[in-house]
Amino acid sequence: MSKLSWGNPHFTLNFEWDSKQPICLTGVSGDEAELVIDHPMPAVEILTAAGGHVAASDRLSHTTVGADLRYVSHKALDIAGGTALRILLRSERYSLEAAADFEMLNGVAAVRSAVTVTNTGTGDVVLQAVPSWSAGFGIRPGTGVEDSFGSWERISGTSDWLGEGRWERNSLRGSDFPELGEDWTGHNPRGAMTVVSTGAWSTGKNLPVAALESRDFAASWAWQIEHNGAWRWEIGEDTAGGYFTLSGPTDRDSSWTKVLAPGASFTSVPATVAFSSDFAGAMGELTRFRRSARREHLDNSTLGAVFNDYMNTLNGDPTTEKLLPLITAAAEVGAEIFCIDAGWYDDSGHWWDSVGEWLPSTTRFPGGLELVVHAIKDAGLVPGLWLEPEVVGVRSPLAQVLPDEAFLQRHGQRLVEHGRYHLDLRHPAAVSHLDAVVDRLVKDFGIGFFKLDYNIDPGAGTDHNSDSLGDGLLEHNRAHLQWLDRMLDRHPGLVIENCSSGAMRTDFAILSRLAMQSTSDQQDFLKYPPIAAAAPLSMLPEQAANWAYPQPEMSREEVAFCLATGLLGRFYLSGYLNRMPQQSLELVREAVVASKTLRADISTSRPYWPAGLPAWTDPWVALGLRSDASDLLTLWNRGTMAETQLAIPHLAGRKVRIETVFPVDLPQWETTWDPTEGTLTVAATTGISARTFRLTPDGPA
Repeated sequence: MSKLSWGNPHFTLNFEWDSKQPICLTGVSGDEAELVIDHPMPAVEILTAAGGHVAASDRLSHTTVGADLRYVSHKALDIAGGTALRILLRSERYSLEAAADFEMLNGVAAVRSAVTVTNTGTGDVVLQAVPSWSAGFGIRPGTGVEDSFGSWERISGTSDWLGEGRWERNSLRGSDFPELGEDWTGHNPRGAMTVVSTGAWSTGKNLPVAALESRDFAASWAWQIEHNGAWRWEIGEDTAGGYFTLSGPTDRDSSWTKVLAPGASFTSVPATVAFSSDFAGAMGELTRFRRSARREHLDNSTLGAVFNDYMNTLNGDPTTEKLLPLITAAAEVGAEIFCIDAGWYDDSGHWWDSVGEWLPSTTRFPGGLELVVHAIKDAGLVPGLWLEPEVVGVRSPLAQVLPDEAFLQRHGQRLVEHGRYHLDLRHPAAVSHLDAVVDRLVKDFGIGFFKLDYNIDPGAGTDHNSDSLGDGLLEHNRAHLQWLDRMLDRHPGLVIENCSSGAMRTDFAILSRLAMQSTSDQQDFLKYPPIAAAAPLSMLPEQAANWAYPQPEMSREEVAFCLATGLLGRFYLSGYLNRMPQQSLELVREAVVASKTLRADISTSRPYWPAGLPAWTDPWVALGLRSDASDLLTLWNRGTMAETQLAIPHLAGRKVRIETVFPVDLPQWETTWDPTEGTLTVAATTGISARTFRLTPDGPA
């Protein structure tokens, strides 16, 4: 049996193989955790029309090609910021080569993986799925656990418009995976727990980020599939143990097949897997990876405070008269960017199905849009605009200018969804149009910020110039990422927000490139805390733009509640600041100042959840951000319980100094720290309210 160990000082992968067995991951070790994978599985699985499964199933695992692949060679090399490993495999029977590529970044216990498949034969190969990762869970020997599979819990999330990032923890052993007695059959079970996204809203229902944790084994896996389109992850149980497999689009789920001609290759979408001793640790490593792997940009650390006129304010109906007082008020409270949201291009008042040209309205801005933009600049703010670049309304003049081939199609007909056509960014005319729009707005108005929206999902994809619907969508998705890269190459100072109809496309493929993500369109300030607290599971804390939209009629505690929602992320302000009473306006100023003092800590922090994963109706919701010197903690009281207790085990055994960061002039909450148990008890002095604290360790208890 041949063996290979590879990794960095914080994370090591152990592989084994021989001439009769495919290469498998057989163990992993991190700074505080180690597992032996007692259920080795082929590290590369490939599903083809001519191959299928070893036993009939709809799994991504147990493919005939995966079982037939044999080790050829491997090569480790240094890359910018880390190390890489390529393992070359070959199947003579199926005339395929597979290159499994792994990358680790310095100081991070996480690995990014992808697989490139090449047809080495003389006939076509029809691919049906190419997962990027496949491995068993693992065990910690000597723990005495009889049901190793049952010791694991799944942590995963679902989303919907206005209800983004609803996470929960479930034991694997139960309704998803009852004990089947499969050892009597001599065969593995056929089913698996599958979680999929099937269109271009990559997070419209299920999330491509999830985790497994075993307290018995003191170990946790966390992963993300890095794709702005269709994907699938699955968890399964075999007679020998559990496994998880991560993939982009598949034939069964998202109408994806790819025909490889002789000599042709296909590369899967990347997936990243992190490892630690517990769930918070694994998510911390995934956070480190995201921070190290994202595109370099000055805004990654400056994190300018944004005022946007939309949420609970102008709601897509901007005019010069309405904007000018908001610009003045936003500047006075310390905002640094002012974004004019939807509607700035509309003359008719019914703009939904007429968008696409992105020319400034002449009726909304009697003195021209440039008058408003100059007012933004004169106030010391960076001007921003909303765009929905990938759509063209069915009533737009542009719909008659661009050729049919510039749009996603089915059987020669343009796809229509909610009154819009969807551009196909594989086509040069679509790309040229969008490039010209962005370049014109930057040149003519000096725009420094764009909010990019995405309010329709085209479904499985396009059959024009593609092997399958899913193939057309995948290539469009990749062309979209290339368009973003080229735009930022041309305009490196641009700050770009990813909106996506609230947060329907919140994946790392997009977020590795863009500065920030608006986390919801939720307009009820009492429903926003669980969305805000869960956001760092899917993105970097400093990318999470949780709307802070205080209103003139709110009490001071309600104003503070709204503002605290935005504080431990990318500060994203809205609301009728120009109509606010002075005392409320002072709270807004205080929050903006606080956000600027916190952003250096936020941009180096790792998230944790001291009240547990935030549930939709929890009376108390908490988000913690941990850094080397201190922790930040926002705690929302939704008014039904006066007291709560938080678990902060990493500070156990130490004295902790607790300071209120925001708001400092409202009644102080009572806090009691128990260093023995590592728990913080907090009692609110009012009903609906929120506070942000700093927790600083101050020597041993």
